Amino acid sequence: MNSNTICAISTPPGSGGIAVIRVSGENALSISDKVFKFKNLEERLADKAGYTVHFGNILDKKNQIVDEVLATVFRSPHSFTGEDVVEIACHGSVYIQEQILQLLIENGCSLARPGEFSMRAFSNGKMDLSQAEAVADLIASTTEASHRMAMNQMRGGFSGELRKLRGKMLNFVSLVELELDFSEEEVEFADREQLSALATEIHTKITTLVNSFKTGNVLKAGIPVALVGETNVGKSTLLNVLLNEDRAIVSDIHGTTRDTIEDMVNIEDITFRFIDTAGIRKTSDEIEKIGIERTYQKIEQSDIVLWIVDCTQVTEHIEWLTEKISKKAEGKKTILVFNKIDKLADDEREVIDELFNRFEAERIYISAKKRINTDKLKKALLTASQLKRIGADDVIVNNVRHYEALRLAQADIERVLDGINTGISGDFLSQDIRSCLHHLGEITGQITNDEVLGEIFSKFCIGK
Repeated sequence: MNSNTICAISTPPGSGGIAVIRVSGENALSISDKVFKFKNLEERLADKAGYTVHFGNILDKKNQIVDEVLATVFRSPHSFTGEDVVEIACHGSVYIQEQILQLLIENGCSLARPGEFSMRAFSNGKMDLSQAEAVADLIASTTEASHRMAMNQMRGGFSGELRKLRGKMLNFVSLVELELDFSEEEVEFADREQLSALATEIHTKITTLVNSFKTGNVLKAGIPVALVGETNVGKSTLLNVLLNEDRAIVSDIHGTTRDTIEDMVNIEDITFRFIDTAGIRKTSDEIEKIGIERTYQKIEQSDIVLWIVDCTQVTEHIEWLTEKISKKAEGKKTILVFNKIDKLADDEREVIDELFNRFEAERIYISAKKRINTDKLKKALLTASQLKRIGADDVIVNNVRHYEALRLAQADIERVLDGINTGISGDFLSQDIRSCLHHLGEITGQITNDEVLGEIFSKFCIGK
């Protein structure tokens, strides 16, 4: 896999101030020397030390200057990939980038596959699999919390926890398996009380990691918030206010929104994924019915439900609507948002409150159009999110693959505990401990296969 030398543009596609082209592999320096020329033509990158930057020109096959560039040299094994690496910083013209890339390929490079630089870093022992996956999360991070979570994992916080668990388990499984060699003598090398205490400790730590997934997934993907209610109550207007842009069509015509609209916004370092839904009403329109059914689905999939009510036009369907929403929003954090209060007299508010007495939820009065009390709504959303601040050293699971492996390891260690309590033989205990070790090893890549690696790294960008 690592026999060829690869190259790719590592900066975002398109024009910019600068672009960086990365070259990695056994022949990275010699190939780069064929296109990169010093002012003193006798000098070569192949003779330069690692961690040094050099000014020169990229020349085409006719010795015409393509661009003036900086070339940074990294020597194996002290590079991101663990191989010899050259990073060429050129001007950000798309034409220049393509010309340099073409010249490198003509001189012996292969175009890198998606995630191939990170995959080489993993295969060369520069990082484990969970750290490699954290590179993608770090690049995709949009908030301080998601950045901190990815940085902790990339620096080995999560891997360190798993190494400690596996180390303790390996010690005990070796003692349990040693007993099998002396089964006729009925010798017990692994103290069952100590093994039970260890298994309990490991189960507690794995359970903590499993339970952290909800927080990690929310920080990574955003807290889903459904905006629901009847037609024309101001859901789309409120969405545009929360996003601070005209994302949804606003109209006085009932039933304008017939499908869900989703977008994300950060409020005090917490990402919320707002979902504008079709208005709920009784209708004979088949397309609108499909939209309303999707509204119900989004309520069930959301963590927070904003039920928007037009203060000025509470319809006769309110009891029917209350039953529909309360059934779908059961167990969710629901906030009743009474919109258009700028058109509501003070004595009318009591009437509105009375109509919604049977629906227990926090109540906020706003005017989305005039942005009255929208800051109060944002504070209510922050409170409803119930997310604790993530510390620099907190280990949080945010990867579905890791979560699934941890759940399997959790089930394995529970069988170990049950086996100790019921006094099963060492060979069965050994099988369950080995299974737990296997699932923990899958997370860091100590146990894996090419198919799994291909699936993971195919999701990376080219140049990463």
